[in-house]
Amino acid sequence: MRVLVVFCHPCEESFNSALCKAVVETLQAGGHDIRLTDLYAKGFDPVMSAQERRGYHTPQANTIPVADDLADIKWCEAIVFVYPTWWFGLPAMLKGWLERVWVPHETFIMPTDTTGLQPNMQNISHIAIVTTCGASWWVSKLVGEPGRKTIMRGIKLLAKPGCKTRYLAHYKMDSSTLGSRKNYIETVKEKIAAFLK
Repeated sequence: MRVLVVFCHPCEESFNSALCKAVVETLQAGGHDIRLTDLYAKGFDPVMSAQERRGYHTPQANTIPVADDLADIKWCEAIVFVYPTWWFGLPAMLKGWLERVWVPHETFIMPTDTTGLQPNMQNISHIAIVTTCGASWWVSKLVGEPGRKTIMRGIKLLAKPGCKTRYLAHYKMDSSTLGSRKNYIETVKEKIAAFLK
């Protein structure tokens, strides 16, 4: 499969960086065609300017500021997001990437007075998340996991009907141990390999 890995963490020595490496190596071993978007390493600007916002609904013109990233999401058949869950949600960098890159007329067709929003990313049949959460499973569920919902419901809505999803999280990351982190990496390798066969 053509797989886009979207990685978001500012520190190259982080556990999330190790997770990203494990995901990429697992996908390579499975024979997949991979593109890696490391948002911090590439210096992606998550801030939408006033000028960009004013042109956000203008077909074709709205693609100019994010042409390369837009080409990546149109190329892939699967996306794997690797990021830390901060304050129960997506890191600001990743949220900004979603806001700027997933533009109307390209990733979805704008609603009209007679039709609702129409998905336009039928090339994507698989979406996976690999994340770490400082909170416990119970507290995460109590708050509602808004970051998970943004991708697994919002982005999935734009993908191919029946798009398969996989959510992998290491809860209680703030009190994790070397053993729990090693086990999680092995789980990620196993689950991602099985998910993208």
